Amino acid sequence: MTIAICPGSFDPVTNGHTDIFERASKMFDEVIVGVFNNINKKPLFTVEERVALLKQATAHIPNVKVDCFAGLLADYAHQKNAHVIVRGLRDANDFLYEFPRAMLIKNMAPDIENIFLTADNKYYHVSSSAIRELAQFGGDITHLVPHCVELAIHEKIKRVPTSK
Repeated sequence: MTIAICPGSFDPVTNGHTDIFERASKMFDEVIVGVFNNINKKPLFTVEERVALLKQATAHIPNVKVDCFAGLLADYAHQKNAHVIVRGLRDANDFLYEFPRAMLIKNMAPDIENIFLTADNKYYHVSSSAIRELAQFGGDITHLVPHCVELAIHEKIKRVPTSK
């Protein structure tokens, strides 16, 4: 059985992410969406909230599981018996960010392959940070995120004080 991991902070999960999960699910027996806390970012949602939203957003994909982890991705992959890491790329900037990380993982764990899936044309412009900003300023995110995420963002933004 081939197990793949799609790692990310997913704050929040977007339709671009779910498209990558759906496509990866057709390539591998099991896909684990691994949520981690990026210490360089200030999250809108807690890890637990992101896991819950991802479970709702991926409920229609039978071979996708959602989990969270801390520490090195290579160690987590070994714990889960995963030999593939799948990452989505929207553009060359994503590649320049992801490629060195893939090489680090390859050096630490030669048995793990890194696979990049290019974003669907309708999602190449969608990022979690853009979604947060768009929602905060009242923009329409309906076609950019799963419905459960749209509701959660609007609820969260009501409670988050904005600077003036």
